[in-house]
Amino acid sequence: MSKRDRDVYFSGLRGRLDDEFRLLRAAIAGADPWATVPACPEWNADQLAHHVAQTYLHKVECIRQGKFPEDWPPRDLNPSPVGVLDDGYRELTACFDEHRPVDLAATWHEPDQTVGFWIRRMCHESVVHRVDAEQVAGIELAPIPPEVALDGIDEFLTLFIGHLSQSWREHFAEVLEGADPRPVTIAAGGREWTLTAKPEGVEVREEQGTGEEVARISGDPDDVLLWLWGRADDRAVRRKGDEALIAQFRALRVKATQ
Repeated sequence: MSKRDRDVYFSGLRGRLDDEFRLLRAAIAGADPWATVPACPEWNADQLAHHVAQTYLHKVECIRQGKFPEDWPPRDLNPSPVGVLDDGYRELTACFDEHRPVDLAATWHEPDQTVGFWIRRMCHESVVHRVDAEQVAGIELAPIPPEVALDGIDEFLTLFIGHLSQSWREHFAEVLEGADPRPVTIAAGGREWTLTAKPEGVEVREEQGTGEEVARISGDPDDVLLWLWGRADDRAVRRKGDEALIAQFRALRVKATQ
């Protein structure tokens, strides 16, 4: 990626992060703080807001300290759901604005130890939890722009399944031991990713029409993204091919989000 393309890419993510936060904040402000979050029934709306704020503040420390913070989470956070969100987002955006995407930061993705990693991650984190907030508030979901949804799909498949299945093998061992290595295709918005599961991890390649697929999961970009993150049920996507292989992918998806 050229410098110009990189600048445009991260500028787009940064702008979308602002949009997602505004939607998230508005939904939390209109929600019953004690209402249960549909996709995360162990949380209520207040706990969702505090989780998001702590996530933002954690990334601030990853950037400023250059390592994962100790003695976490912080104490004495704002007790107000909206207040804690505002505090966390103010800190996060100030930190992003003080740095370039190429500046160093501690991340869990060893090949990418940059601020840009967290700009991307926090944009997509905010998309998913904004949907949580809208669902708990009982309001219509705001659309996810296709280019944002597609980037979120790519992040989920390449990082949360591909990278983590190889670097945190013990977490995925139950699914990958004796895994069926036949390819599964995930398709949305004209893009396709092929996933091959092996005991040592999942190989993810973005490519078009290899003709090797045994199972295929497809749909509109926003539907596929929300299905991957467990925010939409199976009716949101189209499934074709070997159901056992699709079930194996579902198990990988669940492990990636735990």
